[in-house]
This record gives sequence, C-alpha cells and structure tokens, in this order.
Amino acid sequence: MKIGIIVAMDKELSLLLPLMADVSEITMNGFTFHTGALAGHDIVACKCGIGKVNAAVGALTLIENFHPMMIVNTGVAGGTGATADPARVLDVVLASEIAYHDVWCGPGTVPGEAAGCPARFVCPLPAEIRSQLNVKEGLLASGDIFVDNPDDLHRILALYPDAKAVDMESAAIAQVCYIKNVPFVCIRVVSDTPGDGGNAAAYESFWTAAPERTFDEVEKLLGLL
Repeated sequence: MKIGIIVAMDKELSLLLPLMADVSEITMNGFTFHTGALAGHDIVACKCGIGKVNAAVGALTLIENFHPMMIVNTGVAGGTGATADPARVLDVVLASEIAYHDVWCGPGTVPGEAAGCPARFVCPLPAEIRSQLNVKEGLLASGDIFVDNPDDLHRILALYPDAKAVDMESAAIAQVCYIKNVPFVCIRVVSDTPGDGGNAAAYESFWTAAPERTFDEVEKLLGLL
C-alpha cells in the first residue's frame, strides 16, 4: 500500500526518516517529498510546515502527485488535561475525530464546521487495529493558534469538552482528505499541556527528553494496515 505521511516540522521529520529504508527525495511545488519503505509499505513523507494553509497545500500536493491510498499525520500535540483519561506528556494520541476550534462560517452553521464539510472529521481505523496500539483515543481540536495559556485552552474546551489534545495542522489535512476521498489517520505524541505551568519550556525540552520510541506507534500502525 502507498501511504503518505505528513509532519509539520524538521524536528518531527528527523524522528521519522531513520525508520524508513531506501529513502530518496523529490521536490514538487516547494515541498520536499521523501520516498522509501516502512513496515512493508511504500511511503511518501513530507514536512508541510506549521499551520493550516501549509498543511492543506502540502497534503494536496502529495495526494495529486503520488496518489496514496491513505494519509497519516504524525508529530506532536498539546494535551488538554481534560476528559476522564487525559493525555499527558509522552502519551500517544490516536484521533478518533478531528475538528477545527477556530472556524465559524456564520449564522445557520455549526462552530468548527468548514463549508461543505462535517463538523467533525472521522478517522476510519478498524477497532481491531486500534486495540493493538498503545495509545489514548479521542478528539483532536485543531487551529492556527499555538495554545500556551489557560484562556485559549478554556475557549477550546468550551467548544469541545471531549478534546483530548490540540494541534495546528490535522483538521486542514483531514479536510483535504475528505474532499479528495482519501482515508486519513492522525497519531500524535503529546509534548506539553497548555496552561499547565511552563508550557513553552516543556515543549522545548520534549525534543531532547523524548525517546524515539514515542514514534514506534506509527511504525506499529503501519505494520497493522
């Protein structure tokens, strides 16, 4: 199966590429795509850049040029500290659903619902696969904000009390995949908890403190597909 893997930053890409074999590069539309093999699949990996527009353009470029059967978005997210089983630093979160926390298209529409799309994007991963992953499942709330203070987090949780984590790209990638009819999975490692004191410092130290095993779930997921 050909699978596209999208990350936002070089730091994330540097954790992913060592897992791949026979890697080569090709540049299209300003993005560098790394092709290779991982867990028995043909992989096309790219760094899209931070934020919704970068994520959407990168996802569309990947889909239209490489025609993957599935897109996987991975990297880091901020835990919300909410829900009965909150995601903490180094927990891996598998998105069961993804929603925008910064979209509203006006009267008669639901907050978070992009025009012509569902209010929540569902990630279609069978239960027998999910059960074999060491992850916490839940809603990812996504938007163009680096969430690092309690006010932003409280606003997001007012919209989505069930949000397990927050990020800046997954909803845009999910929307492109929805439009192009490509299955989409998002699996992210929690780097910090917004509003939990020292959020920015926790985010920075994560990159030196986190063992590469946190990305093992991505490889395990691919092996199960």
